[in-house]
Amino acid sequence: MRKTLMRALVVAAVMIAGAANAAVASESKQINGAGATFPYPIYSKWAMAYYKATGVRVNYQSIGSGGGIKQIKAGTVDFGASDAPLTKQELDAAGLVQFPMIIGGVVPVVNLPGVKSGMLKLTPQTLAGIFLGRIKRWDDPALQELNPELTLPGRPITVVHRSDGSGTTWVFTNYLSKVSSNWQRQVGNAKAVSWPTGIGGKGNEGVASYVARLKGGIGYVEFAYALQNQMNYVLLRNRAGNFTRPSIETFQAAAAGADWVHAPGFYLVLTNQPGRQSWPISGASFILMHKIQDDRTAGRTALEFFAWCFEHGNEMAVDLHYVPLPRSVVDQVQNVWQKRFVGSKHQSLWTRAESAE
Repeated sequence: MRKTLMRALVVAAVMIAGAANAAVASESKQINGAGATFPYPIYSKWAMAYYKATGVRVNYQSIGSGGGIKQIKAGTVDFGASDAPLTKQELDAAGLVQFPMIIGGVVPVVNLPGVKSGMLKLTPQTLAGIFLGRIKRWDDPALQELNPELTLPGRPITVVHRSDGSGTTWVFTNYLSKVSSNWQRQVGNAKAVSWPTGIGGKGNEGVASYVARLKGGIGYVEFAYALQNQMNYVLLRNRAGNFTRPSIETFQAAAAGADWVHAPGFYLVLTNQPGRQSWPISGASFILMHKIQDDRTAGRTALEFFAWCFEHGNEMAVDLHYVPLPRSVVDQVQNVWQKRFVGSKHQSLWTRAESAE
């Protein structure tokens, strides 16, 4: 009788454990994120590859960095994404942890009939002058002087900017604020600014679409969008005085001196970096998650996805002209995962052993 009872209890325990494991597995079949459009092409590619490898869906909504920050603060997504890093004070106030995921570049793109990609040269001053509305036509003497070999059209310039709160805008206006005192004084650096001129498009997709349709248009998008839409990008004079073209090599040059070790909360801006080959409007894209994960399974699943991307996603990133994080930075990020992320009962969410797998 006692043996029969013991067997029944063991069977019941196994069934309960199996049911619990099945429940955990079902809960971890999808994680939800929202935010920056800058990294959307690579996050989308990673998500598809991860689903094929694991059966776990990553639902990422490309709504802009401002929207991503709002949603993660509200707790309506498992992770947010922003190209505008939050300061350590902002992170602590919201109970968030931030870490970089990928590095890329923002590029000015133009629609000028007869002017091919990489032919038009701009300086920081002329770029700022165009977006301030002070340089109004493509045959302006300042542009002609920079481009004597081109026949620039006598056509009005139509500026296209983001209409939503955007990390791409934050990176772009951060650069303009560094290189133009007029821009810094009149407009400044933010995810959403009061634009002196132009029309607004929603997301990198919206800006790319407008510029593609408007002859005489100029906008700014993440480089992958320029490539995917076969848009004409400009050459931009960098801090060293060289006209450089956007590429993974020039993004890598901008990121080469990044000191992540001494960046509190991983707050680091890569615009206007030194270096002969540096692309001047480079930036990292960041993930935001709550330090205390009430849904421990979803939190772990998110970290497992990001760890997989660090381990298996570099080639896919390079294919889309993003710069993967150096291994030393990945190690720093995963050390932060171990130290900062906990479940609702303060149990650790990540360990060094898992980071090394």
